[in-house]
Amino acid sequence: MHADKKLSGQTALVTGANSGIGEGVAIALGAAGASVIVNYVSRPEAADAVVAQIKAAGGDAIALQADVSKEDQVIGMFEQAIAHFGTIDILVNNAGLQKDARFHEMTLAQWQLVIDVNLTGQFLCAREAIKEFLKRGVVAERSAACGKIICMSSVHEMIPWAGHANYASSKGAIKMLMQTLAQEYGGSKIRVNSICPGAIKTPINTAAWSTPEAYNSLMTLIPYNRIGVPDDIGKLAVFLASDDSDYITGASIFIDGGMTVFEGFATGG
Repeated sequence: MHADKKLSGQTALVTGANSGIGEGVAIALGAAGASVIVNYVSRPEAADAVVAQIKAAGGDAIALQADVSKEDQVIGMFEQAIAHFGTIDILVNNAGLQKDARFHEMTLAQWQLVIDVNLTGQFLCAREAIKEFLKRGVVAERSAACGKIICMSSVHEMIPWAGHANYASSKGAIKMLMQTLAQEYGGSKIRVNSICPGAIKTPINTAAWSTPEAYNSLMTLIPYNRIGVPDDIGKLAVFLASDDSDYITGASIFIDGGMTVFEGFATGG
């Protein structure tokens, strides 16, 4: 096995993989040798472009449509993926969205949509992945673990976020879901961890970085003084999906340029 192909022979399913962080993770996993299922809910042409990029780099990939908040669609996606590639070794629970509102003006629909996609979507995908991991068991020549789940959380699993109560609540819940699964299935050699990004340059948060004023304001929150890019997250995902991280489970790994050290307190407090 090439050092840079540490996921050779493995299959990874990445939800919400047709843009932003999910796209960066899918491309990185493909470059590391994994076959990749690029999940999307809309914009199939964007998913096809990610598949084409993985294939152009020598990898294998397919695009599968499913709304992760819908049980029947998730089950169908896993059935299709397993029929195509034989099994799944790695799940990256990435699909997520925001519906921002001041709390006293937030509608039940805004609350429910974010919980349905960000939290219930992770529940449904993790459940189907764990069923497949347990059915297959450990294949030692591919990985020391029976399966790996990476939950995409956020710095907002620990930093409150005014105007985003639904989003922050979903991420706080993901922390407990991830840790509970790590506890429950560690004995079955299933590893479950969370990646907690800070500010990453993606379509979901264009307003936060697209003007010099916005960017400079953002930098007051980030000691390392740069915005993250999807490839930063992709590199961490490859590490967490590989045997290099075999003793890491139940961990929230923050990748945020130091946002969680609260730079606002560097001169005050």
